[in-house]
Amino acid sequence: MSNRQTLTSWKKLKQLAQDKKSQHMNTLFANDVKRFEKFSIELPNMLLDYSKNLIDSETLDCLFELANETKVCDWRTKMFTGVKINKTEDRAVLHTALRRQSDEPLIVDGENVTEQVQNQLAKMEVFVDKVRQGHWLGYSGKRITDIVNIGVGGSNLGPQMVTEALKHYSDGSVNVHYVSNVDGAQIVEVLRPLDPQKVLFIVSSKTFTTTETMTNAKTAMKWLTSSSFDEKSVAKHFVAVTANKKNAMALGIEEHNIFDMWDWVGGRFSLWSAIGLAVALDLGFDKFKELLEGAHEMDQHFIHAPLKDNMPAIMALISVWNTTFLGARSQAILPYDQTLHMFSAYLQQAEMESNGKSVTWDGVEVDYATVPSIWGELGINGQHAFYQYLHQSNNVVPADFIGSVESVTPVSGHHETLMANFFAQTQALMTGVNEQQVRADLKAKGRTADYIDKVAPHKVHKGNRPTNTILLKRIDPKTLGSLIAAYEHKIFVQGIILQICSFDQWGVELGKGLAAEIQEELNNNTISAKHDCSTASLMKFYQNAK
Repeated sequence: MSNRQTLTSWKKLKQLAQDKKSQHMNTLFANDVKRFEKFSIELPNMLLDYSKNLIDSETLDCLFELANETKVCDWRTKMFTGVKINKTEDRAVLHTALRRQSDEPLIVDGENVTEQVQNQLAKMEVFVDKVRQGHWLGYSGKRITDIVNIGVGGSNLGPQMVTEALKHYSDGSVNVHYVSNVDGAQIVEVLRPLDPQKVLFIVSSKTFTTTETMTNAKTAMKWLTSSSFDEKSVAKHFVAVTANKKNAMALGIEEHNIFDMWDWVGGRFSLWSAIGLAVALDLGFDKFKELLEGAHEMDQHFIHAPLKDNMPAIMALISVWNTTFLGARSQAILPYDQTLHMFSAYLQQAEMESNGKSVTWDGVEVDYATVPSIWGELGINGQHAFYQYLHQSNNVVPADFIGSVESVTPVSGHHETLMANFFAQTQALMTGVNEQQVRADLKAKGRTADYIDKVAPHKVHKGNRPTNTILLKRIDPKTLGSLIAAYEHKIFVQGIILQICSFDQWGVELGKGLAAEIQEELNNNTISAKHDCSTASLMKFYQNAK
């Protein structure tokens, strides 16, 4: 398989990057009054403005050439049709099938994926209605009032982020809680105010071997049975979502209380499946279906829109341009909507676990940057925390600004203040302010020459900091589904262009394996000689200090 750096488009982009580094976006905007029209995409429920990037038509054409040379469209077809593009695990990648709005069969390994998904959605709907309407009763005959989702990583971040983002659409039929940390402080804090007679636990784990999740599940079971004095109560209070029914049943969960997962869905792309059961219980199944419909709409856009009008493809190309060619090493996700306060954390896993790789599909080490580190915070909070770094540090950090035209909780004057900051920050990051402007401003304010000489260099903002702006009409289930799916497809396109496998996560396995060995040693009060002196000494200090 060819090295990406031998591609004609790659070579052109490397040269263009050298040229563009000496340009300023202020000049690009001054020279083209239609720049926004050229470099923005409007969809029914959102707008993407990518004009505040260090690009021009030549750069964009070359990026599209790169997408064509790397056969992005062919790989897109393979993904949607169930070809096993997860090469290292020999698996299809079909999270899109979870929200497919079609009865047309989709066959993988002789199984009709469409039928499997529809069966699980039907099972979810019946279960959700039964719990929400008070027909699912606990061991003492009381209705369920609280749901505790036990999972970690993709079995937690996605559902919790969606629950938080859409909590204004919940009718309060049940209260939803999440436990992910194996630190006992979290599960104790969640369980302390709850009534065991009224709690339903969802244990979400694709493999049902994840140490953190299994530890929390066993603690929850002990908490329940210490109240009911009957292990049979587990059947009334525990359900599972997993691809490993055998392990779930071994833990004591009855088979009819187990919802299916499949190996063709990665955990970080699984919230559309029964992994999203807590979301459906909170919102009602109709709103969960709206979430799926929104994602499906973005799927259709991604499939059918030409690359020049394709939102996820352009987001990916801009990211590759900023990271691999212009040298940015991180990217900020900055939502200006309180409902999206977990969105940055969600995208950290989605993108960094997917594309944080350093070898190609063939196992050859790459010598180009693959993916930036993803970080961020709610925009207003960030402005009073780390925007100093964004504006004036030597490191250029591209950023995605995400805002909404309408607030889900309008309060007079608040949204206008929020959005004024939203628009101002992308402008300030782009335009900056030079020393001449700073000096003129200070002089106009009556400052002395000595003061101006002292302060002026500190007030200079170089600008030329790239941003994307995503403006949503309103955060609702469909819009959120579309937004999440757009980033999922962005991640896919990045992986294809960079020639890395986006759908495995071998990097998490080494630490997990070592942790299991160390836990056994801690339990047995032994320390293996194979540990390095630092690790062995830390373990010994821990044991002696207990």
